[in-house]
Amino acid sequence: MKTRFLKLFAILGVLAVAGACSSTRTQESAGEAFDDSVLTAKVKVGLIDDPVTKAGQINVETYRGVVQLGGFVDNAKQKEQATKVARSVTGVKEVRNDLRISTKPHATAGQDFDDGMLTASVESKLMADATTKGYQINVGTQKGVVQLTGFVDSTTMKTRAGEIARSVDGVKEIRNDLEIRQK
Repeated sequence: MKTRFLKLFAILGVLAVAGACSSTRTQESAGEAFDDSVLTAKVKVGLIDDPVTKAGQINVETYRGVVQLGGFVDNAKQKEQATKVARSVTGVKEVRNDLRISTKPHATAGQDFDDGMLTASVESKLMADATTKGYQINVGTQKGVVQLTGFVDSTTMKTRAGEIARSVDGVKEIRNDLEIRQK
């Protein structure tokens, strides 16, 4: 039951994001966005179905058939398996695995709370900044280490996002794995 709900949620959430626009170097057409949304949903469903990966720990973004995996996983086997799952999806052109292996997978409740607060603070600052498009950036935090993943339009946006994340009190380190959209 839980797995079915997660699959449905993944598919509906991704499809809801597909917006209408004309294609440019850094912006997809409506058709491309829809195709990428479908690929993202298929990869997420594959991760949910896979007994090794923990789909809830993995962010999936797709741009023009290139899938980026981000987040923190418990071990190298989960990281490797996530790549295999993503590559197995028909239509995926390339997989960029930016998953980080947790140094200590089982955090305390207090640490989880602190990391959640850091994530929320970074996301809030990214959304408030005129340079970054915060809604395009995934933020994950583990033990004060913040990871930024997703696709942005320019090096300026990537750099600015890193600066903003670094400015949040409590952030120990930044892993800026943002990808620059390219044709």
